[in-house]
Amino acid sequence: MSILEGTAAGIAAAVRAGDVTAAAVTEAALLRIERTNPHLNAFTDVTAERARAEAAAVDATIAAGRDPGPLAGVPFAVKNLFDIAGLPTRAGSKINRERPPAAADGPLIRRLNGAGAVLLGGLNMGEYAYDFTGENAHDGPARNPHDPTRMTGGSSGGSGGAVAAGMVPLALGSDTNGSIRVPSSFCGIFGLKPTYGRLPRTGSFPFVDSFDHLGPFARSVADLASVYDAMQGPDAGDAACTAWGVEPVAADLARGADGLRIAVAGGYFRRGGEAQAYEAVDRCAEALGVSREVEIPEAARARAAAFVISNVEGAALHLDTVRTRADDYDPEVRDRLISGAMIPGAWYVKAQRFRRWFHARMLEVFRDVDVILAPATPVTAPKLGQKTMVLGGVEMLLRPNIGIYTQPISFIGLPVAAVPLHGLGAMPIGVQVIAPPWREDLALRVAHTLEAAGVATAPVAGAAP
Repeated sequence: MSILEGTAAGIAAAVRAGDVTAAAVTEAALLRIERTNPHLNAFTDVTAERARAEAAAVDATIAAGRDPGPLAGVPFAVKNLFDIAGLPTRAGSKINRERPPAAADGPLIRRLNGAGAVLLGGLNMGEYAYDFTGENAHDGPARNPHDPTRMTGGSSGGSGGAVAAGMVPLALGSDTNGSIRVPSSFCGIFGLKPTYGRLPRTGSFPFVDSFDHLGPFARSVADLASVYDAMQGPDAGDAACTAWGVEPVAADLARGADGLRIAVAGGYFRRGGEAQAYEAVDRCAEALGVSREVEIPEAARARAAAFVISNVEGAALHLDTVRTRADDYDPEVRDRLISGAMIPGAWYVKAQRFRRWFHARMLEVFRDVDVILAPATPVTAPKLGQKTMVLGGVEMLLRPNIGIYTQPISFIGLPVAAVPLHGLGAMPIGVQVIAPPWREDLALRVAHTLEAAGVATAPVAGAAP
């Protein structure tokens, strides 16, 4: 087995012990990308020379007897809405690639570099993050490594595909309405959407300021926790970022789910999906010994309000550019931005008022439970180019409805660990492990328990050469 098919923790341990050099790991990753990416289209930019320089610096640090950090020599890549020094921050668009190159890396990249990780490049994504499919009109679709005729999910599709294919063990993405949790589900890997405001978004291209989160993908919960710990900390550049210090979670994983009050989301979260989505939740509940069900009040209204706020804030960001360069947008993205510009202001105000109400009701739910399980997606990865799907006996548009279970949760910024289940059908599917605000540790402890029980797994996909 290639070292790249193991965990980030395993790579870092081998590099720090001198069993392999960071340079050798980097070359193996670059070779794997060269062989695999033409089939999967996960990377849009490969920063090979930079990666070699960073790996050499890690090896030099070890040779000097110093500690290079907990992620020593671990390759990673980022969704191309992150600022990467020397590259335009394209955010999946045709227009943005004309921007001047970023003068500096975003803070999360700098923090991972500081922990010893090695950046390999930028990853494909849905245009301006307004996407659930992973299909990009300009760069082509990211392809699912488990079946390249299927979607990765979006908008962080390249991130999900790169990790699932073993090109990198870690990747960063963004999640506004589900863009980490959907690719995690479709690609069969772990993902973390932290609490809104936990990680700084400075140095990334925005979509919906009041919803946008940044977070990691990995093939193990321990890796997910380690990279999350390395990225924590305040940043004055993001007004929404908490001023709290680092609250490490990796050491708490061994506590497991013991003593936690866990429930399954009922009602809205048990309707409208395929049987496989609910079977995945039920298997997690059985492994955890959970029989309790809770109702999340007015989840359907929460999703509707999330649509209103997303459309209005997204349209406000892009309106001037849509006016002057409409033909350079993906038509599906452009038309939704135009529709958002026409939403009455009273609707936006009403949606924000409801948002406060919904947040208060969810805090009441969390007085009685610590963690809630819910489906991540209503279906497994659809075919590339597919426009509709049948949910609950009703044919509906696919693109806006993939996020029916994720939108009500990111609407109020709750932390969620996405856990993958394989073997329920031809393709993997994910479950959301939802925790109260600022309690990423609880979501990750439950995810780790499911992984330790063999229920949640993230093997490297074998579909691509």
